[in-house]
Amino acid sequence: MPRLALSPVPPERADADLLVLPVAAGEGGPVAPPVTAAVLGRLGADLAAVAGGAGRFTGQLDDVLLLPGYGAVAAPAVLLVGVGPDGQRSPETLRRAAAVAVAAAGKAATLAVALHRAGGPDGAALAAVAEGTLLAAYRFQRHKSAPDPDLAAVTLLVDGEGSLDAAGPVLRRAEVAARATLAARDLVNEPASRINPATLAAEAVRLARAAGLEHRVLAGSALRRGRFGAVVAVGGGSATGPRLVELRYRPGSGSRSGSLGAARHVALVGKGVTFDTGGIDLKRGAGMDGMKDDMAGAAAILAAITAAAELGLPTAVTAILPLVENMPGASAMRPGDVVTARNGLTVEVTNTDAEGRLILADGLALAAEARPDAILDLATLTGSVVYGLGLGCVGVFGNTPALTAEVLDAAGRAGELACELPLIEDYRRFLDSEVADLVNATNEPGDSVQAALFLREFVAGVPWAHLDIAGPATAKEARYYQPKGASGWGVRTLLAFLEGPR
Repeated sequence: MPRLALSPVPPERADADLLVLPVAAGEGGPVAPPVTAAVLGRLGADLAAVAGGAGRFTGQLDDVLLLPGYGAVAAPAVLLVGVGPDGQRSPETLRRAAAVAVAAAGKAATLAVALHRAGGPDGAALAAVAEGTLLAAYRFQRHKSAPDPDLAAVTLLVDGEGSLDAAGPVLRRAEVAARATLAARDLVNEPASRINPATLAAEAVRLARAAGLEHRVLAGSALRRGRFGAVVAVGGGSATGPRLVELRYRPGSGSRSGSLGAARHVALVGKGVTFDTGGIDLKRGAGMDGMKDDMAGAAAILAAITAAAELGLPTAVTAILPLVENMPGASAMRPGDVVTARNGLTVEVTNTDAEGRLILADGLALAAEARPDAILDLATLTGSVVYGLGLGCVGVFGNTPALTAEVLDAAGRAGELACELPLIEDYRRFLDSEVADLVNATNEPGDSVQAALFLREFVAGVPWAHLDIAGPATAKEARYYQPKGASGWGVRTLLAFLEGPR
């Protein structure tokens, strides 16, 4: 991740390979904000003239224009970046403008950026530009023998010494959120030969120790004694046995147990299938492509709870990560098997490829036992939610309208697209089994709704929201600050949620 710093130096004296300045889109053409107009004046450049005709550079989002520094400014080149019309600017458009700047920067190793100075003085613009820059600069290159050079450092130019004190905490929060998102991306991008239930549990313990979190890992006989029958069944076919990781963050001194010093207690449950072959109901070859991302929910929650501890957020958090590899081994669960979840409900396995809801059942039941104020789960759960909402949007189900609205508000503040979907009560009848309490899957349409109804059976009435992140967990193409590959979706939404509504 690039080094991020603040500086009050005037833009013309900023020492960087590239000076990045905003240009707005006006009714009559591009408009230079004061910070940009001052630099253009030193360059002797007329914006209308350099913008050219026929809409070459209008100041709209995605527009860029590179100018030489002519020796009139410290940077050898100036990049003008469109930030759109004044009335349509938002934190998300500024994140995207920052990403456009990173993409246009080429091989520049250092940037001096003033895009936020077109977005208002409240700190949201600065945070958005910082996040967009750091997220866009991400590359997963750890397995390349000759990686491409990364962007090394970014300096955000604030308006004078008086702005530094106010900008410092804003920048730190943005930097922690971005770093956590990149950590989740790294975990999801790793091949399944590197990340399995054992290695992911070990990484969770390493991060927990660094963040000062309470932690425990259950495996083998401890899972059986703990009545985690669904986790044991799903992970039974893999040479690497299942794990269940529990992490606890408690704000305030003397709060190592309970929620002393916390505004509220939230439990987070993340699906952690490190690779999904489908089990005995084996996926076709193309269906296994990318199935290393089936632990994206667990990765996002692991990153979010460690970031919450680093930021000292006021919410107590319990994170529960059931970790399995769904393989068709000799001890794999079979269609027709009946498994008993931690809360005592029995489930007939009608589809071994509907394994995520099984391991979440055990995790949700454990979470509900602590009676938190809210439970959120994140899971790459169903293909049907992708058919309904596409690859860019998460489906949110909930049993409490106020909690669902709070989750959607947090996603909106984070710039992560989410949409509420209904828990259609009539579909509950499809989950009835003739030999057990429930079936884990049906052939009826509306699988994403049925999966959410299945999960609701394990939350014991605690306010709960289920986020089906199957669409945006991995991007098939680069777009703005999201490179191709793992997105880290949910980390920033969870942090905004844990901070509380605004």
